[in-house]
Amino acid sequence: MRLLLVEDNRRLGELVCEGLRTAGYAVDWVTSIDEAEAALEAARIDLMLLDLGLPDGDGIDLIRRLRRARNMTPILVLTARSGLNDRITGLDSGADDFLVKPFAIEELSARCRALLRRPDRGLPPQLILGNVALDPGERTVSVGDVRQDLGRKEIDLLEVLLRRAEHVVSKPMLEDSMYNMNEDVSANAIEAAVSRLRRHLKEAQATVEIRTVHGLGYSISAQQKSS
Repeated sequence: MRLLLVEDNRRLGELVCEGLRTAGYAVDWVTSIDEAEAALEAARIDLMLLDLGLPDGDGIDLIRRLRRARNMTPILVLTARSGLNDRITGLDSGADDFLVKPFAIEELSARCRALLRRPDRGLPPQLILGNVALDPGERTVSVGDVRQDLGRKEIDLLEVLLRRAEHVVSKPMLEDSMYNMNEDVSANAIEAAVSRLRRHLKEAQATVEIRTVHGLGYSISAQQKSS
């Protein structure tokens, strides 16, 4: 899942990005309203984390503009404004949730999972194909009843493929889903991640296979039972 952090405090931004990327999210970080609007136009964002006091305006105004434009990207407000009226104003303007600074990264991550689990946000309790199960919220993978030790990028890759099981996912789409905008991506990063994931699934005796569709991308499907 791709998150957009809009926060002008450098130290807080670094801590939030580090914590959420460790939790398995691709996080883009900008520091102003103008940059946030540009990022929302440039990529599909699953959740925006928005500070209210920004150098070029109030985050509440951005929320109102997005909702008037029928942009329903879920918004979690991160703010030092703890007054009841501030929370009411934010929620009435279209924010989905509020988290008052200072906060624990663990709570922030939990609130992100809660928002992304809403029925219209596309984060199901589990993604299952064959004997492989992935919990998007907990970032865990099991083959049968056995928990698997996968790297973050392999989990990211598996999640994207499982969400589009039986369909071809292009390399650019994988890169967009697995990496943030400021992250350096080597030419063979996707191929290397696919190779590692294939090897791990084979060793775990997973009943799924990842196919390379030359010139198009990759797809995952359940293995056909032999008659």
